[in-house]
Amino acid sequence: MLDIVKRFFNKATAEVSKDANQNTEHDIRVATCALFVEIARIDEKFTDAEMETILSILKEKYGLSQDHADALIAEAEKELEKSVDLWQFSKLINENYSNEEKIEIIETLWHIVYVDGKMDQYEHYLMNKLQNLLRLTHDQLIAAKLKVLHPEK
Repeated sequence: MLDIVKRFFNKATAEVSKDANQNTEHDIRVATCALFVEIARIDEKFTDAEMETILSILKEKYGLSQDHADALIAEAEKELEKSVDLWQFSKLINENYSNEEKIEIIETLWHIVYVDGKMDQYEHYLMNKLQNLLRLTHDQLIAAKLKVLHPEK
């Protein structure tokens, strides 16, 4: 009888753990997408080119369909509206991504910044803020920027 109870609780715990992992993965994607959306709209000009870039990144890098990418952006925008700052998103990323993965996120953010060919003061401010929030060094931030601006090197 005790074995039956143990198996039940082990199975229930495994199912809860599986659901928690799926929720965490979803939350991390929302957090990452929220950073993409925020950098695109920080200058108050969320252009079609920026939206297409984010959609392309979500489809190519994360393997999402158009519908899933649209839904993720919508959810990220909703979460941004509810948030006071970007700390909650960066905290989730810091807890679940390696340093290399965070650098990839920064590279992606630089790519979004330079879709229009220039960086304005608000984008500059936000990139420096995100460097700190994601616990990256200034050298890592600049190396990621140079990699995006000069991919042939």
